[in-house]
Amino acid sequence: MTYRKAKEKIYKWIFTILAFASLFFLVGIVIVLFKEGTPIFKEVGFLKFILGRHWYPTSNPPDFGIMPLMLGSLWVTLGASMVCVPLGVGSALYLNEIAGFKQRQLLKPVIELLASIPSVVYGFFGLTVVTPFIQKLFGLPTGMTALNASLILGIMATPTVCSISEDALSYVPRSFREASFAVGANRWQTLTQVVIPAAGSGISTGIILGMSRAIGETMTVLMIAGGAAVIPHTFLEPVRPMTAAIAAEMGEAPMGGSHYHALFAIALILFLITFVFNIIAEIISRKFRIKLGLSG
Repeated sequence: MTYRKAKEKIYKWIFTILAFASLFFLVGIVIVLFKEGTPIFKEVGFLKFILGRHWYPTSNPPDFGIMPLMLGSLWVTLGASMVCVPLGVGSALYLNEIAGFKQRQLLKPVIELLASIPSVVYGFFGLTVVTPFIQKLFGLPTGMTALNASLILGIMATPTVCSISEDALSYVPRSFREASFAVGANRWQTLTQVVIPAAGSGISTGIILGMSRAIGETMTVLMIAGGAAVIPHTFLEPVRPMTAAIAAEMGEAPMGGSHYHALFAIALILFLITFVFNIIAEIISRKFRIKLGLSG
């Protein structure tokens, strides 16, 4: 009995250490980002850094305005949401409400398989297939635009939106549907007026996490977004999102220099944006679980 208790205690400590290790690494990342990113705010000024319209870190004198980079991330994220939301939510609705057992067994693994494809493969697909198509379709000098990046990122984020939305729909109690049918509602009315509102919080969580995936993607946008650090006005212009700027320029930035600290500041802002997205998703998810009487 004593041996068993000792073994249980050891397991408890092991799992406790593993659990707190994630928190330790998160705190470490935050400390490094603040330590390396905040010096640029003293040199340039926070508002000038955020609202500056020009990003020329290697010019003389350099310009450290990240507004073009932030808008580039915003454009491709909004464009990706226009793709992944209808595709992801529509797929989830079909899988949960319409598809038969065999169709569900086939389609769900295929959709989730999209999440396991490396981002560089998506980048190559966008570079060799989507880029020439967009260039020819719109008669552009280059097909590497915000539209190109939006389409590919939307496809990449679709499995996240679909999987979480499908789980949310499956958590809706069957009694909700039966009560709707009992009062004379048809299948479409039940779906749109009962099921979707009941799973609305979970679907919203999936959408927010899908957008977080899109805004944090690096390799794909580095390959196909065009890399132009200018303020975009349409989806048919090249852009340079924040992640692409960090990946493309970190190797050229002298360690400890202004450019180096500016890239860390971009990473800090990107971290805070995705952190807020994830907090919102968690709050919505909790409300969803409480609404349906689920614990956790």
